Formats: sequence, structure tokens, C-alpha cells
Amino acid sequence: MSTTGHPFRQFIVKVHGRCNLACTYCYLYEGPDHTWRTRPAAAPAAVLDRTADRIAEHAHAHGLTAVSLVLHGGEPLLAGVDTLARFADSVRTRVPTGCSVRAVVQTNATLLTEARLTVLARHGIQVGISLDGGRPEHNARRVDHAGRASWPAAVRGARLLAERFPQSYAGILTVVDPALDPVETYDSLLELRPPGLDLLLPYGNWSAPPPEGKGIRYGDWLCAVFDRWWSAGRRETRVRLFEECIALLLGLPAATESLGLAPFDALVVETDGAIEQADSLKSTYEGAAHTGLDVFRHAFDDALRHPGVVARQAGIAALADRCRACPLLAVCGGGHYAHRYRAGHGFRNPSVYCADLERFIRHVAGRLAADGTPAPASHEGGTP
Repeated sequence: MSTTGHPFRQFIVKVHGRCNLACTYCYLYEGPDHTWRTRPAAAPAAVLDRTADRIAEHAHAHGLTAVSLVLHGGEPLLAGVDTLARFADSVRTRVPTGCSVRAVVQTNATLLTEARLTVLARHGIQVGISLDGGRPEHNARRVDHAGRASWPAAVRGARLLAERFPQSYAGILTVVDPALDPVETYDSLLELRPPGLDLLLPYGNWSAPPPEGKGIRYGDWLCAVFDRWWSAGRRETRVRLFEECIALLLGLPAATESLGLAPFDALVVETDGAIEQADSLKSTYEGAAHTGLDVFRHAFDDALRHPGVVARQAGIAALADRCRACPLLAVCGGGHYAHRYRAGHGFRNPSVYCADLERFIRHVAGRLAADGTPAPASHEGGTP
């Protein structure tokens, strides 16, 4: 068994590097990193085949009993569901006996049809959806390349998934927009019947700050949704950020990129076979995710030795002095790595959302203490 670093358990594979939408706030296509322009639109069969080998190799070397396979883009459905199915099957047949593979495709839902969902369900591929809310006005910035609204097609796909393929429904990923009413946004998403929600803070940093809310901070937004979720009397849906904040406050293990001190365990394979760090780093500067490695010449253990990955797995040692002295350290963990960046100073800084995270964590702790109520069970991490 290899002893190099903390093994990767989540493999984000760019099966297609282009998107049928042109969301105006997209950090990938509208941000500072433009490396996607020089890569093939779709991952060639040779890249996917070699990636399947590398995943199996890594699982065997580290004795992994479970891995997460995230089929990503761009819009991964542009690669075709048969390609996704073959790739997922290929990974499953190559990993060691006893290693389970949870496969999820993360899509904008506009290309979901009954025929495509039937193929995905047959091959055990779950479907995660990216939306900004459950109303047309919430998704006004999610437009196609001609400037047309994507909402009609997206909501059609989301409803089809919820109604006809609930066993394949992984959940909805939503980026927090403080300009929207938090409770109304949450309630609108519930109407799409997601089994889980991922609430993500926008990719901002000290050199490119996130947009300011109108009279409400991101922490306040999260607190308002938490109160609505916590006070429902029953768990209407999982909210990973909330459940894992509770788990960390109770001293339980939790796995999330936004909270806690657990070593980061995801990597990205681009359409040309390049092995990269998480896409979120592309919101900071050109080439931030670059490792110089690829699946044809390098094993994933080589990526574990990359300085950027070592830093992300260093835990407390990689944090700013202010973070290391903070009483919320074990829960906050310094926040999301990309949110710590400041040009000329790297990533050894508090999160640009430091005050918001403190507001949210203390609020959740206060609710737990005041209610004396058993917390909802923590759930496994990964794309919802």
C-alpha cells in the first residue's frame, strides 16, 4: 500500500469542456483562467480509458473501498449519455473487488430527457443539478449563447428527474445570491423535490471580492435558511453545509470543502488528460489549478506530491496565524481554500467570508444549545 499523502477519493472527470449555456457569472468561462480554450471540447476515448486505469490503480494502491466519480464539464451531457455510461462501467469493472463507485453527472438540466435519464439510471449514474433557485427570476443570469433564458428547459428536466427517476436524483447545487430572499429561494427549491441541497458561497477572494448583498450579508442569508430548515419539524431535504456544520460542532467527522480540517481528497482530469487541482482555483488566477501532470505519463500518487495538493492537505499548518488562533478553527477550518487567495500573498489568509462563516457557525451553535434537540444525522460528502 502507498503511503504518499492522503489518497484521492473523488475523481472529477471533464467529459466535455464546453457548455450549452453562457451564464454571466461563470467562474470557469468568464473568470481569469482561459486554459479551457486550448483543450479539446470532448474528452477523447483514449483519455477516458487511461483515466479509468488511473482511478483503479489509485484505488488498489491505497486499498480504497469507495470512490466518487463526478462526470463534469462544461455540460457533461454534451458528451452523450452512452459515453458517460461506458466510462462509468469501465471504472467499475477496473477498480478492485470490494471498491464501490458512486457515479454522478453534474448538469444544468436543460438536456435531460426521458431517454437520457433511462440510460443513466440503467448504468447507476445519479444526476445532480445546478440551479440558482426554483423560479425564473432566480435563474435570470443562466442564459444560452444567444442570451435566451435556460429556465424553461432546466425546470422541465428537473421535474422529469424528480417525478420519473427519483432514485437517480442526487440533488441541487445552488450558489448563494444575497440579492435574493433566502427563505423564498429555499422554498422554491423544495418544490423541485431534491433529496439534498448544496449551498455554495460564490467564488470570491481578497483580490476579486464577491458581490455585496443589498442590506444582507452572506452569513445572514445562510442563517435565515438554516432557521427555516431547522424549524420545519421534519427533514424536508438534506442540506450538506448545515448537516456537516452540526456534525463538526458535535465533534463528529465531516467531509466538505467549505468547512472543517479534513484533508482535501479530490482531483480533476481535464478533457486532454491533464491532472489538475480543483476547478475552484481557476477563480483566482490563470493556471492556479495547473500541476504539469497528465494521465498518460503520471499516476495520481504523483499529484499527491504536488506542492499545491500538499498545501491543501496540510490542515492547520497551511492556515493563517489568525485562523490558527480562532476558537472556531475545528469547525470553520479556514473556509474554502479558493476564498483565501490574495494576489501577492497566496492562500495563507483567512477566508474572504471569514465574518460570514463566524456569523453562521455561531448561529448554528446557538440554535443547538437553545433547542437541546438531537441533530440530524450527518451524511456522506460529495456532489448531491
